[in-house]
Amino acid sequence: MRIFGDPTRMKALMTRVGMKAGEAIESGMLTRQIERAQRRVEQHNFDARKQLLEYDDVANDQRRVIYQQRTDLMGAEDVAEAIKGIREDVVAQLVDQYIPAGAPEEQWDAKGLGQAIERDFGPTLPIVEWAAAEEAGEGQGLRDKIVAGLEQAYAQKEANVGPQVMRYIEKEITLRTLDQHWREHLAAMDYMRQGIYLRSYAQKNPKQEYKREAFELFSGMLDRIKFDTVTTVSKIQVRSQAEIEREELERQQRLARALQAQHADAVSPIQASPGTDAAGAPGPAPGNVMEMEPRGVPEAAAPFVRAIPKVGRNEPCPCGSGRKYKHCHGTLQQASG
Repeated sequence: MRIFGDPTRMKALMTRVGMKAGEAIESGMLTRQIERAQRRVEQHNFDARKQLLEYDDVANDQRRVIYQQRTDLMGAEDVAEAIKGIREDVVAQLVDQYIPAGAPEEQWDAKGLGQAIERDFGPTLPIVEWAAAEEAGEGQGLRDKIVAGLEQAYAQKEANVGPQVMRYIEKEITLRTLDQHWREHLAAMDYMRQGIYLRSYAQKNPKQEYKREAFELFSGMLDRIKFDTVTTVSKIQVRSQAEIEREELERQQRLARALQAQHADAVSPIQASPGTDAAGAPGPAPGNVMEMEPRGVPEAAAPFVRAIPKVGRNEPCPCGSGRKYKHCHGTLQQASG
């Protein structure tokens, strides 16, 4: 009643008829005012639900597309052809970015294109030489050479790890990339919807602006999915079980050699032979260790000098593992202590 009714008029009317708190409302005029306010509340709630459904329809259309793609991926046993097509699309976008079609050679950035290909795909290709031999045009010849070079490097990787392993990796990476970007896209859509009504202050329809920007976000998400999928598959390094075992054996051997070197150099004075002091001079017999000189001050023990410098906890371990000392041999020393 305070929002959708006329509170001033209702208060004056209830005061005039002499109604008190807790009494049943029998006045027809008051009843009609309450019914009118109730209809306004229901109309407001209906409009709110209607707008919410219109916004949700945009997300539902995109959700159907993504779910269909995910269902196709889950049912497919081989996505190699899809990866190949995505690779061609991504390479074409990179070439158009650094070497625009129809642009003069002065505006070409062949070096930047080569660096981008090496950064995103891994192989080092002679892009500068290929671009120098390319004539001004659409750059289709350069795209074909780059795609052929990337496919050759990818085929070599597949031959090393096996076709079955690569098929599994391709499918797994594609699904994970799709799910990750879809979650991020939904969060971006929710964030955009919270402030889209502000567009009405600029004389723009918030619903139309929401649909337009949602389409742009969705298109950008699809491009990122393609790019991240093909670059991750191209750069991933797959190691065989034999390589893992060999690297583990080499690591254990380096650790054993470092421990032996450390234990051989770090000799303590308390390890001196019986009958000699820390400096190696003759000392008291083992039976007279507790005897003290009757006069004078006993000679001070020789200071301990480390054979190797002390290693800090956060410094690199001297064994050459590349890890911090506290995470390598420092852990072994703490355990033994």
